[in-house]
Amino acid sequence: MGDEELVRAWRAAEREPGAVLLDGFHAVKHALRFEGDVRWVLTSDRGALLALAAELAGDVVPALEGLAVELPEAVLRTLVPRLHPTGVMALGVRPSVGANLAVLGGRARRAPVVVLENPRNLGNVGAVIRLAAGFGATGVVTTGDLDPWHPNVLRGSAGLHFATAVERLSLSELPSGPLYVLDPEGTDIRDLAFPDDALLAFGTERHGVSAELKARADRLVAVPMQSGVSSFNLATSVAMGLFHWMSGKR
Repeated sequence: MGDEELVRAWRAAEREPGAVLLDGFHAVKHALRFEGDVRWVLTSDRGALLALAAELAGDVVPALEGLAVELPEAVLRTLVPRLHPTGVMALGVRPSVGANLAVLGGRARRAPVVVLENPRNLGNVGAVIRLAAGFGATGVVTTGDLDPWHPNVLRGSAGLHFATAVERLSLSELPSGPLYVLDPEGTDIRDLAFPDDALLAFGTERHGVSAELKARADRLVAVPMQSGVSSFNLATSVAMGLFHWMSGKR
C-alpha cells in the first residue's frame, strides 16, 4: 500500500465509531499491554520504534512488529495537529459503554470509582486516569461536556484508559456504592476510611462540587490544607484520596 493509500485508509478509520487517537509511544504501549483494540500504528522510523520497544517494553514488541507501518514524518504531520516527539501514533477503538458500565457497576467491586464532576481541563483528566490505573481503581467517571476519551486526555493518561474503565455519565447514572464527596466542609480524611466499593467524587478547583452532588453524598470528606491556600490541583486531590484508600487496606 502506497503512502497516499495509507493516508486515505487512516482518514477513513479515524471516522469509524469509537475510534480514538493514541499519541506517542507510551500511549500505544499501554493500549497494547492492557489488551486495547489497536488497529493502526504509524511511525516515522519503524526500526527505531521496535528498538525503543525492545528496550522499554519487550512485551509489546510482537504486536508492534505486526502493526507498525512507516511513513515519512512530513506525511505523519498532516494526520495529527501535533506529532508526538517519539514520532508514533495509532488508532484504537474505545470499549463500549456497556462494557465499561459492567465493570463500573460490578457487584463485587474491590476498588473505588473516581468521579470527576464537570471537569474542565483535558490534561488534568488524563492525569487522574493515569493515577486511577496506577492505584488499581475500578475506573473513572466524568460528568459534563468534556469527553474523557479526547486525544489530549489520552495523551495525558499515556494510554492508560485501557487499564481501567473510563466513561462519561450523568449524576443520575452513577454506579451504586457509598458516595464520598471531597469538600472543605466535610470530615477530616484522617478520621475515616474509604470502603472498597466507594465512589470518590471531586469537583473543580474553582467551584468545588455542586449542591446536587453534596446532597447525594453519604459522607463529605475534607483534606487538611494550609490556611490561605485556595485549593489543591485536581489530580493531586485524587492522588491523596486513592492513597488514603490504599493505606487503609494494610
